[in-house]
Amino acid sequence: MALLATIVVLGVLILVHELGHFWAAKAVGVKVLRFSIGLGPRVAGFQRGDTEYVISAIPLGGYVKMSGMADEVMEKVEGGAVEAPRAPHAARRARTTDFDGKPVWARALVLSAGVIMNMIFAFAAYTTIAASWGSAEVAETRLGYVDIASLPPGAESLAGLPAGARLTRVGDREVRLWSDVREGFLLAETETVTVETESPRMAVTVPVPGDPAARERLALALDYWLEAEVLDVAPGMPAARAGLQSGDRVLAVDGVAVDNWASLTREIMRRPGRATDFQVLRDGAIAEFTVTLASREERGPDGEVTAIGQAGITAPAPEFAYTPVPLGQAVIIGYRQTWATTEMILGFLGDLVTGNVSPRSVGSIVTIGSMSGQAAAAGIEMFLSFMALFSVNLAILNLLPIPVLDGGHLVFLGIEAVRGKALSLEQRLRWSQVGFVVIMGLMIWALSNDILRLFGL
Repeated sequence: MALLATIVVLGVLILVHELGHFWAAKAVGVKVLRFSIGLGPRVAGFQRGDTEYVISAIPLGGYVKMSGMADEVMEKVEGGAVEAPRAPHAARRARTTDFDGKPVWARALVLSAGVIMNMIFAFAAYTTIAASWGSAEVAETRLGYVDIASLPPGAESLAGLPAGARLTRVGDREVRLWSDVREGFLLAETETVTVETESPRMAVTVPVPGDPAARERLALALDYWLEAEVLDVAPGMPAARAGLQSGDRVLAVDGVAVDNWASLTREIMRRPGRATDFQVLRDGAIAEFTVTLASREERGPDGEVTAIGQAGITAPAPEFAYTPVPLGQAVIIGYRQTWATTEMILGFLGDLVTGNVSPRSVGSIVTIGSMSGQAAAAGIEMFLSFMALFSVNLAILNLLPIPVLDGGHLVFLGIEAVRGKALSLEQRLRWSQVGFVVIMGLMIWALSNDILRLFGL
């Protein structure tokens, strides 16, 4: 399942990206010499018109080779030779179809078209999900936990609501889905909101901030209940080495009873690097395991770095309710989801640069394969959603200002536009070689992280 899902994800998204370059090149009159899915030596293909369409040996990328776009690094990757220099009269005839002979705007369009296509794919996928399945809302109404640090002044009494209490009303909104809880705060037209629960029956009245950002923090401070059940165990991580399995229901950690996912993760995070006893319910019987938790550094909102425990287990998915939406609303949902995914990935990259996220968080083809398999096993909706997320990720990574990537070539064009003259071919080739080394280094770094995780290091 994982292997097949990975082939589909990479194959489709690479095809989409390279089709963007291909169509844009054709649109501005650039001759395309080769359209390749994959890198390295040619495995199979055919010739049609000026273009050779091939599948290459290494399924980790693709490229569109265009006439007049000199790139020695890519020539080495594809296993060919650098295009031979043309005679002067042939060069004059070919100038109109050469990439380097086109104006800056046309070359910028060709270079950015792959990224644009990946973003369009993500938008189309999210829109299709919304149009086909409807708007997904968490169906749980039980309270999982209250993030006390996010509560605005005056709302501290919400921390007294016990985990597991079933919310019945927030302000004037009856709670049927978890979205009702958040909308009860966000859309409140009064200065105060009363939160009512049953099991146990309680009522807590809190002020509603007028500032939209503070109101949103209040709405997000409450989160829904998730069972303390293991959905998946990461290979090579402490839980896997200790013998925990998917489907295990965790009852206690070091003798401390846990009743939901929030309390489970809280106890794990408190024990970085410690040998920790897990009591679990498996197939109707109680079993015990000793898990030596990993330690990971995390930077808090105050900038202080602390060590937290890590087991390598995945939370169960909540139960969803689907509300049918018209096509126009599905388009809006698709746009919002694409934008939210973009912000999330940019935020992760920013945290990676500033040190708020550990470099060990980066994964390679092994991580992609594992996540692809999990998404495929969860159904077509989840698989499409994962492909959309990965498509945005591919688009953003391609825009990094590293020569060889689209972003690096766009930087070259920007320099040309500012100075009125292109960098020399020798300069571009030297920088492309540097970029190639950087990309290889990043790939080795990511693959090393996956290998270390597999061996529990």
